[in-house]
Amino acid sequence: MTALGRRMFGKTGREVTPVGLGGEGVLRTYGRHAEANAVIMEALNQGITYFDSAKVYAGSEDYYGEVWVSHPDLRAPVFQASKSASRLHADAEMDLQESLQRMGIETLDLWQVHDVRTFPDIREIEGPSGALAAFIEAKEMGIVRHIGVTGHHDPDVLSHAVENWPVDAVMMPANPVEGALGGFLSSTLATAREQGVAVIGMKVLGGANYLVPDAGVTPETLVRYALAQDISVAIVGCSTPAEVQALAAAGRSGPLTESEAEALVEAFRPYARELAYYRGPL
Repeated sequence: MTALGRRMFGKTGREVTPVGLGGEGVLRTYGRHAEANAVIMEALNQGITYFDSAKVYAGSEDYYGEVWVSHPDLRAPVFQASKSASRLHADAEMDLQESLQRMGIETLDLWQVHDVRTFPDIREIEGPSGALAAFIEAKEMGIVRHIGVTGHHDPDVLSHAVENWPVDAVMMPANPVEGALGGFLSSTLATAREQGVAVIGMKVLGGANYLVPDAGVTPETLVRYALAQDISVAIVGCSTPAEVQALAAAGRSGPLTESEAEALVEAFRPYARELAYYRGPL
């Protein structure tokens, strides 16, 4: 098996594989322990080092915890991320303690302010009782190594966070619909790169809505499109070991060429506004 390559994770000094295991798929369930374990173990077997989760992703953190507690030797080489959607300092602090407890670990590699949608969100998070201070304190205390922000509603809102918050990473949509619409992959991505902030690509398959196998739009094509953008890692939720294998294979294939990526964007352009379902009304 060819080794997966590595990409720098912003200015953190860390490297990650170009593809990572998303926190959706079978991980965003309850009670499917054997299936979730098989997916996580296959990702480790494939050499994937970036693992995504969130407090609100059902049993995701518990599934990871079962692996890290059973195989503590497997934890050290990986980059474990999670998120808190709480907007207030005290709530975010509680979320972090719960995440660490559920995952059976003492330190998170990346803790992210989850799903920032609006400027009122920004003001609340930045405010005197806001969650941002809890994130900064957790990093200063060494409980988390890096902090980040995620969003898929408004590129201007996410760009504000990247420009004004001391984040190490930003998670945003990376797919041909975004290539057609602009915003996340034009302004927010450029802002992140100027700041040295790592970029995590999500919504890579558009929740499987973007798959058109008869037209050659396969999961591999969409992952390779994301990798053609200037991102650090593309994450995809998986439900079976076979899907993990396909994700890793796409990572080994590397990015689409510029002309291939442009052709894919043009194919999606007529439908882009309706397909950007995760942005809300456009």
